[in-house]
Amino acid sequence: MLKKLLIVCISLSVLLAAGTGLWFWQGLKTLEEPVSLEEPVLFNVPAGTAFNQVAEQLEGEGLVARSLWLKLHGRLHPEQARIKAGEYEFTDGMSVKDMVETMVAGDIKHWSIQFIEGWTFKDMRAALASAERLRQETADWSNEEIMAAMGAEGEHPEGRFFPDTYLFASRDSDLDLLKRSFKRMEAVLAEEWENREEGLPYDTPYEALIMASIVERETGVPHERDEVAGVFVRRLEKGMRLQTDPTVIYGMGDKYQGRIGSKDLRTYTPYNTYRIDGLPPTPIALPGQEAIHAALHPKEGDSLYFVARGDGTHKFSRTLAEHQKAVREFQLNRRDDYRSSPPPEDAGDASQEQSQ
Repeated sequence: MLKKLLIVCISLSVLLAAGTGLWFWQGLKTLEEPVSLEEPVLFNVPAGTAFNQVAEQLEGEGLVARSLWLKLHGRLHPEQARIKAGEYEFTDGMSVKDMVETMVAGDIKHWSIQFIEGWTFKDMRAALASAERLRQETADWSNEEIMAAMGAEGEHPEGRFFPDTYLFASRDSDLDLLKRSFKRMEAVLAEEWENREEGLPYDTPYEALIMASIVERETGVPHERDEVAGVFVRRLEKGMRLQTDPTVIYGMGDKYQGRIGSKDLRTYTPYNTYRIDGLPPTPIALPGQEAIHAALHPKEGDSLYFVARGDGTHKFSRTLAEHQKAVREFQLNRRDDYRSSPPPEDAGDASQEQSQ
């Protein structure tokens, strides 16, 4: 009788152990099942958050049925419990184990912001201010305070930041992006200056940057950049004024309402190249690398003038007489669809989502 009872007890123990093992196995298997999500979910892990807290947070947000199984998974696989702080994006079809692996890898969610060639620094600051996921640190700062933070105290900000698309995470600030853009411009300008053509009428890289910003604003189509730069370089070498409208517009500031007249061309500002000799005192926009390269590698030739044809390209002329003829042809008898540059591409929102 005792022997039978012992056999029954052992059998029950085995069954209980098998049932418990099956229960645990089935529970852990649920971590590998895809989670159904109607839209991507942003999940934030603050610095210093323990793995068990993350498991409970996932359960609270309905991403895991029971945090118990995830906590047990962390005990069994401690290397997969070393999650990193940050904001993560979980999408439909991911399993809980996929989510954990994403957090262990530190594959945080990134957004993107684009600074466009030809923008002013004012445009750039407006784009930063409108980036919703970007932490705002410089919103109340003056331009002078920003330049001091760049290590360029007392210098003008225009043209000193490189236009490009930049990725950022929710922990990043507008100051972080400004510093990255500033350093990028310094690196690009230094490299282009090092490889410049000889005999150019620039004493410093900054003067080349000023020229590049004018080329950027004057050029409607990329293949004309070096030719436009060539005209301006030859005018400088001959002691001729640049006489370029974008510098007049920049000098007008908020007074510019879409058109410039003869009075504006006669009005003195430090940027009115119809009134001043040589280059204006600062850049007038953010030049891209192609414009900087063109300023330092101008196209050879003998043209000294150009006028917009109205389709985004220009007519280049060698003499004033040729130029005046071109002005009569393309400017005084404008078509209804005349434009001095191609229609701008729709860049969409300045700030866009992007994962990395």
